[in-house]
Amino acid sequence: MNNNIILDKLEGVKLRFDEILKQISDPSIVQDMKRYIKLNKEYKELEPIISAYKEYKNVLSNINSSKEILETEKDEELRDMAKSELEILANMKEKLEEDIKYLLVPADPEDEKNAIMEIRAGTGGDEASIFAGDLFRMYNKFCEKKKWKVEVTHFTEGTVGGFKEIITKVNGNGVYGILKYESGVHRVQRVPQTETQGRIHTSAATIAILPEADDVDISIKQEDIRTDRFCSSGPGGQSVNTTYSAIRLTHIPTGIVVTCQDEKSQVKNLDKAMGELKTRLYDLEHQKYLDEIAQKRRTMVSTGDRSAKIRTYNYPQSRVTDHRINLTLYNLSSVLDGNIDELIEKLQLAENAERLKSST
Repeated sequence: MNNNIILDKLEGVKLRFDEILKQISDPSIVQDMKRYIKLNKEYKELEPIISAYKEYKNVLSNINSSKEILETEKDEELRDMAKSELEILANMKEKLEEDIKYLLVPADPEDEKNAIMEIRAGTGGDEASIFAGDLFRMYNKFCEKKKWKVEVTHFTEGTVGGFKEIITKVNGNGVYGILKYESGVHRVQRVPQTETQGRIHTSAATIAILPEADDVDISIKQEDIRTDRFCSSGPGGQSVNTTYSAIRLTHIPTGIVVTCQDEKSQVKNLDKAMGELKTRLYDLEHQKYLDEIAQKRRTMVSTGDRSAKIRTYNYPQSRVTDHRINLTLYNLSSVLDGNIDELIEKLQLAENAERLKSST
């Protein structure tokens, strides 16, 4: 990209930004809540581009000023200062252009949403359930560091520990855009707690990350839902097994079933279950969108087949390998303590490079 092309694109974005700002201030737009929310979201997405645009214009202006000094000034000291500044500005310009290229690639509209995270034990029996519990702990610690709120909506414990499945809702800034890279099959290689002869076994757990549906995203007909109420199970105090507080929703057209027993209140469980049902129905449509993108790209980091093996955790070698980007780290204990930032950052870089390719 040359300067003119970059500026043309940035100035086009600035026009759209100014138009949105004008519309947001219009009282008639404020009354249309769905449109108002959409415009606000677009406004926030464009803010980083506008900030880069202003900085880029300032750098170009300073470059022109330094060049003018070199062309007209005879004082050697001033010329040396201009040369030095021009070198710094050239480096700033180059870096800004790289950043702007990525900023101008359309973002996934789902990235800013909250997420539903599902962890399920796969092959490996009891050891797979234990591993699913280890993964839940890893993500829980990661979310704590991000100051995200994790709400467990449903779980089934393993017979010797861990979980056969656990479903949580994660609330925070840009949750889906970060956690989406974790969808897929996670494999563990270690000596299981249940192994008496010290042999290394391979087990697996499946992670699914779904963008939470907003009220403006999807509506559900009440006649399409069957609601069942039943007694909760597991820890929860005196109300467990004595009140019908747990909720099961079945969406008849698709067969999707959602269960929630996290709260003692039936009303709260119903509200949570309805939110999760909307997310699952929305995910059916969102997956079509992801599949369309995947067909256009040579590789996909954040989407594609959720049954694909994405990562291996090898205990004997203290090794974590992400198979999508051929990245291997030798800090397993740190990763399992929730320090997965490096993995996610490298995955984001690979994804951004792929998005940039497909946009040029």
